[in-house]
Parts: sequence; structure tokens; C-alpha cells
Amino acid sequence: MARAQKVSYFAMQIPNRPGEAGRILSGLAKAGVNLLAFTGFPNGRNSQVDFIPANPTTFLAVARGMKLKLRGKKTGFLIRGSDQRGAIARVMTKLAHAKVNVTAVDAVTAGAGRFGAILWVKQKDVTRAARALGT
Repeated sequence: MARAQKVSYFAMQIPNRPGEAGRILSGLAKAGVNLLAFTGFPNGRNSQVDFIPANPTTFLAVARGMKLKLRGKKTGFLIRGSDQRGAIARVMTKLAHAKVNVTAVDAVTAGAGRFGAILWVKQKDVTRAARALGT
């Protein structure tokens, strides 16, 4: 069974070059920021990186100190559960039945019989998605 949690996330564009994400992530870690999830992908000549912090207030304070150019806060979902065949399919089916279109999803095994996923929907669909996911 999967458990969904509504989370705040923050996105930004960074240069698409070796070490850029590592530099930012190292700075956040040194300042005591705990991330629940992080993802990045190419976007034109740059890369988009999304941060899902355990504590958004701390993250924002540190990000300001690091002069990171973040976009505004948005809401997504962190999914955790038992790693079994069809686990993420069940999550996606719940959202489909609620007529929620998923913008993006990254799901991975976490070992020890667990899986995790981060899931994005349009901000207008967050409430409906939360109801469908039981958050």
C-alpha cells in the first residue's frame, strides 16, 4: 500500500554543465538542509532542478543566502510504499479515475521492499489529486 504526502517544491534553471547541481546540493547540505527528493533534467541549453525540502522555511532561508534564483513555491506529492508489482500503477489509476492528469512522475525502488515516487500535477488539480490519493 502506498502513502501519499503533499509537499512543497521549488524549481530553478541552472547551467547545464558538469558539477553545477553538485555545487548547489553541497551548499544546501553544508547549511543543514534536508531534502526529501531532488530531480533534474535538461531544459533547452539549461537544466531544470526541483528541490523538495523537508523544511521549506529553512530551505528558503538557505537558498536566499546562496542567492539561488528559485521560482515560486508549488505543491506536489511524495509517494512511499511497499515495492510490489503494480504499486505505482495503482497510484496512477486512482488519479486517472479522479480525472487528474499527471504532469510528471519519477518512481524508483528504495531497496528493502520499499519504493518512492515524486509526482507533479497542475496546481489547479492539487486538491482533487490530494483527495484521490487520500492525503
